[in-house]
Amino acid sequence: MTAEIHTLLGAYVLDAVDDLERAAFERHLRECTECRTEADELRATAARLADGTWSVPPPQLRTNILAAISATRQLPPPAPASAPARPATSRWRRLTAVAAAVVAVGASVAVIQEQRVRSEHADAVAARAAEARIQALLAAPDLTVKEQTLDSGGRVTVAMSRLHNAGVIVLAADAAPAGGRVYQLWTVRDNKAESAGVLVPGQSAIVQIVEGMPGASDVGVTVEPPQGSPQPTTPMIADLKLT
Repeated sequence: MTAEIHTLLGAYVLDAVDDLERAAFERHLRECTECRTEADELRATAARLADGTWSVPPPQLRTNILAAISATRQLPPPAPASAPARPATSRWRRLTAVAAAVVAVGASVAVIQEQRVRSEHADAVAARAAEARIQALLAAPDLTVKEQTLDSGGRVTVAMSRLHNAGVIVLAADAAPAGGRVYQLWTVRDNKAESAGVLVPGQSAIVQIVEGMPGASDVGVTVEPPQGSPQPTTPMIADLKLT
């Protein structure tokens, strides 16, 4: 089992893996005590979020949300499509075309590898910045936590600090929307909805940082077409009042 399987932890607990990844990770859990312990801790936090009894957010909230953020997988950039080959008219031209193709493939692989290294570095920098931002926000003395049940099942929780002028939205739905549709998060300001994040088809949970959240009056969730919408096209399945 490679170290890569460990990166599925946060996505697995947030139910953001496909069937093959889920089966592979559950096999891994049977052998990895550390991952089982971390998974249990993250599930405990999700259960605590769902009970609606927090008057003051517990210190472990910060640790477990950071764990979920740091374990989120990043998708590699797609490989460029190859150009169609022209028919060769002689053995020499065929050999020349093959040689050129080999050189082109080698160059493309080198470029793709360099792009992936750069992308992974950028992802790591962004993840560290997100972790630092969330850690500071969740440690704020004025942090407030509000939550609401989704009409479709599940819960949306908002942790917000006016001192940091930001908040974190934690969406934990019971299931992803059917038919390839997606959940979309919204903040509402002056009766106008602004997108705060779009999930991907099959995804039912997310932890999302929203800058400027204290200026909003509501946080909402809708079900939208793939890629999301500029404005809500369906009724809110959750509309959490912040004020």
